[in-house]
Amino acid sequence: MCLAIPVEIESINDKVARCRVGEGETYLDASLMLMADEVKVGDYLIVHAGFALRKLETSEAEETLKILREMLSLADGTKPEACGF
Repeated sequence: MCLAIPVEIESINDKVARCRVGEGETYLDASLMLMADEVKVGDYLIVHAGFALRKLETSEAEETLKILREMLSLADGTKPEACGF
């Protein structure tokens, strides 16, 4: 199973976005070649296999991250903000 965690664009260089995964210190590069929508630094994306598939509204991305933090904290007993995303 694949879990899609929203990523935030930190920079764009030649149709490749450097993205931060959640709120942690993990980054990935995502090709923008499949994106129909124009994207910019600060936008949130859903990425699969190195390709950006969809742009998310900021509110949707933030709500998704909140839910993921809460799920993880329930699973392992940590505080939600300590989860890294």
